[in-house]
Amino acid sequence: MKSLLMSAFITRVCGNYVAALINARNSVLRLGCKLLCKLLIGILAVTSVQALADSKLHDKYNSLLNTHVVTINDGASTQVNYEGFKRDQKALSDYLNQLAAVPPKTFGSWDENTQLAFLINAYNAYTINLILTEYPSLDSIRDLGGFFSSPWKKDIAPLLGKSRSLDDIEHNLIRGDNKYSEPRIHFAVNCASVGCPALREEAYIGEQLDKQLEDQTKRFLGDSTRNTMKDKTLYLSKIFTWYEGDFEKNWKGTSTVKEFIVLYREAMSLNQSQVDAITSGEVEVDYLDYDWSLNDVKP
Repeated sequence: MKSLLMSAFITRVCGNYVAALINARNSVLRLGCKLLCKLLIGILAVTSVQALADSKLHDKYNSLLNTHVVTINDGASTQVNYEGFKRDQKALSDYLNQLAAVPPKTFGSWDENTQLAFLINAYNAYTINLILTEYPSLDSIRDLGGFFSSPWKKDIAPLLGKSRSLDDIEHNLIRGDNKYSEPRIHFAVNCASVGCPALREEAYIGEQLDKQLEDQTKRFLGDSTRNTMKDKTLYLSKIFTWYEGDFEKNWKGTSTVKEFIVLYREAMSLNQSQVDAITSGEVEVDYLDYDWSLNDVKP
């Protein structure tokens, strides 16, 4: 009897021990699965954020630009159908809400081209939205300011954790601290004026940004109404004097506005004698008047 009782006791203890081992193993497996799932979710989240930044985040805006930006002057510039944007203002607002929802940490995880494309799109889209606040009762973006105020200093853009002005986006986020050191942004940001470089008919995308900026630069410099050379004078847009310092930072070996122009001599259709005159210092620079009238589609 004692033997049977002992045997039963040992069987029960062993059974409990084995069961405990099995439960412990299952708990470890469950914990491991949970950790693995969290890791996979984290990896997928980062991948999704990057994919969203590159291919989805700007889709709505891209569609609006495709629809409401009109190419003129044989491709040299564009006009904006603000009336069409007004009709589609909800879609524009939805896009701006998407931009506003991007946390600073997520933005910081992107590569520099993706960040810069995001900021250029934000500047241009918020500029359009600002125009729509008074459209069609304005002839220029400057009508939205006053004697003691500027449309570029209004806090209109909830972006990357704070309310920002257009000046903040351009001068601090895009140009500030020489983070991007990219002079070609001046041919991409658009101030809703005829004197501006063309508002591009598509959204900027990180993986295509270099090509897009290069195209915008050649497009602007190739427009003889904004930039040209006659005799011994270069007639350039005032953009080159307002932001002269941005063209003096050894971008692709250029440290002056004239050197930048020579780099794009083909876009400006400069011949060799003109290039020689520029490089030898024989050429003066004159900056053309800037046309602040609204870049609206003409009836």
